[in-house]
Amino acid sequence: MALGALLLGLAGCDTAPAPVDARRAAVQRVLDRRADAVLDGDGAAYRATGGADPYLLTDLAAIPFASWAYRLDGLSGSGSRITADAELRYRVEGYDKVPVVTRRTLTLKRTDGRWRVVGDEPADRSGRQLWEQGEVTAVRGEHSLVLGVGQQENVLRGYSRLADRAVPAVTDSWGKEWAGQVVVLVPGSLDGMGELLGSPASGYRGIAAVTTGEAGGSGAAPADRVIINPEAYGVLGTVGKQVVLTHETAHVATRAVTTAATPLWLSEGYADWTGYRKAGRTPGQAAPELQRAVRAGTAPQQLPEDGDFGFSSDPARLARAYESGWLACRMIADRWGEDRLNAFYRAVGGHTQRSGAVEGALQSILGIGEQDFTARWRTYVQEQLGDG
Repeated sequence: MALGALLLGLAGCDTAPAPVDARRAAVQRVLDRRADAVLDGDGAAYRATGGADPYLLTDLAAIPFASWAYRLDGLSGSGSRITADAELRYRVEGYDKVPVVTRRTLTLKRTDGRWRVVGDEPADRSGRQLWEQGEVTAVRGEHSLVLGVGQQENVLRGYSRLADRAVPAVTDSWGKEWAGQVVVLVPGSLDGMGELLGSPASGYRGIAAVTTGEAGGSGAAPADRVIINPEAYGVLGTVGKQVVLTHETAHVATRAVTTAATPLWLSEGYADWTGYRKAGRTPGQAAPELQRAVRAGTAPQQLPEDGDFGFSSDPARLARAYESGWLACRMIADRWGEDRLNAFYRAVGGHTQRSGAVEGALQSILGIGEQDFTARWRTYVQEQLGDG
């Protein structure tokens, strides 16, 4: 029997599949141990997987992680020093139904027969994580989790109070078909915001906050994060701060039905409409740039294109784009009702492509064509912002 097994093994040598890449398997085991150490808060086990780290366990200890895992996608290099391309997937307990996904580039060195991580950086075009900027402070609210670096805890509690008011305000306008909670990231500076977004900070200088996330989420899309620019947000008044955070929370709520078919005038206009809905601001107070254009006789004749919403564009042009979208959504709510506005938003996002999406939704939900809608919007803008 033993001889038969031996002969069978020899006979299969020429046709057996190539053995599993032992190096790849060894690196994946290191990353698995590293992930376990993060979840367990085990500093010794974490250090055993590598020496030079971009962050310490103390920097992320305040974050309630439900999961943390690496998926190794590829290895390059040879000898005792190699580079690993990996996907880091993590979930925050109680807030993320699906993992946040980010790509990492790790450098590993083999010493004494063991692979150890000696470098761990964001991959190209990937943002840094908040804990890579310093120790994270966490503040839990009734509907929010605020995570900050370089911020006093009382400041973060202020953000939490604003977020806790934003969530029910959004639910009141949009409905209950969303998570009903929000995660807010507060870096220490504008530069920190740029690092989180993986983009030059200069492009966000006048932007108080942005929301990350994958449009058209089907339940498998990564959870959104509201990222604050502490410099621009800090100069806003109390009402302005609330409007901004409610605006961003509206993006979180509507993300699942915001698709490539949704123009920015609608997604940004709806978020602004939600933010201003109960803010007690007049149209002139909420749309000063558009009002100036109306009174100067240079009011736009068409709803803004997506390109008008570029953060690096002329600030006045950018403001007019947001204000135009806001008044379009406000007009729908005023003339057809808030339920029709929500149905219109969903109908536009339900199209498979941009072409025909607005026209189709206007016909099916509001019973008018696109030219008629645009003409009504121009009249509404004049009524709301003109000299009266």
